[in-house]
Amino acid sequence: MSKRVLITGATGFIGRNIVNELIKKGYEVHSLVYPPFAPEQKGLFQYEMNLMDINAVNAFLIEHKFENLIHLAWYVGPKCHIHNLNLDWTLATLNLIKSFVENGGKNYVGAGTVSEYEYKYGYLLEDKTPTDPQTLYGNSKNAVFNIAKVYCKQNNCKFKWPRIFNLYGPNEKPQRLMPSVINSCLKGEDVKVSDCLKFQDYLHVEDTARGIIKVFESDIEGAVNICSGNPVQLRYIVEKIAELTEFKGEILWGAIPSAFGDSVVVGNNDKLKSLGWEQKYTLEEGLMQTINWWKENNKELVNV
Repeated sequence: MSKRVLITGATGFIGRNIVNELIKKGYEVHSLVYPPFAPEQKGLFQYEMNLMDINAVNAFLIEHKFENLIHLAWYVGPKCHIHNLNLDWTLATLNLIKSFVENGGKNYVGAGTVSEYEYKYGYLLEDKTPTDPQTLYGNSKNAVFNIAKVYCKQNNCKFKWPRIFNLYGPNEKPQRLMPSVINSCLKGEDVKVSDCLKFQDYLHVEDTARGIIKVFESDIEGAVNICSGNPVQLRYIVEKIAELTEFKGEILWGAIPSAFGDSVVVGNNDKLKSLGWEQKYTLEEGLMQTINWWKENNKELVNV
């Protein structure tokens, strides 16, 4: 395999971890970035690019040509599951794949999502569990999956689709469950959460990144779940964070509505483990590492 890789979404939550792992493994990483840029580091080459600009993307790939592409970029802002920008990203992604393949692309890795699955089955297995998404985001991702897997097969390009489940770790958006609970606990504020009775599948972001790279470097094609394979109740996570931070305040269960209605969503990760992937962080170890990161990086906590 060529040691030269093109990546999108390199400055994101998952992307920055993938870039670091690739560089450690000796890859030359080329990143299409919409400002701000990542800090400079040896082995990383950054190019300003709006992926919605079809002509600019095509011109870049005609000029540079890559055999390997890891495409992570997508809209993940407010209301991302229902936002109309999902349609724009679907079209931009299909154009990117087409231009990549037409200009010598041989190995495509796209970021799939647990949101593609029909959640009512609870235990989600690639190639077995139906994909019947209930959101615009899930449907958009699944549309790319269904179109791109056929297009790549017809054009002799390997198509790989890591389906990413719930994740956590340093640099996660502060409004997400774990960062919000961690910061409330560290500040000594009452913790406001839903009833937290649901069971979910959580994986540390570094383990997620390493899983995606395992898929990238392998001969496997199609969908591969990137998950822990272990259901954990959200209430356990909140209580564990409170324990690890020595929180003495109140946890206000049910203070906010639940974000979803399915009681259990967990993935089978046998495909991923068959590639030699192993989970580095237990949930408790990952939470402690994340808590320590917030202690070091949240300026509001300096004088607490």
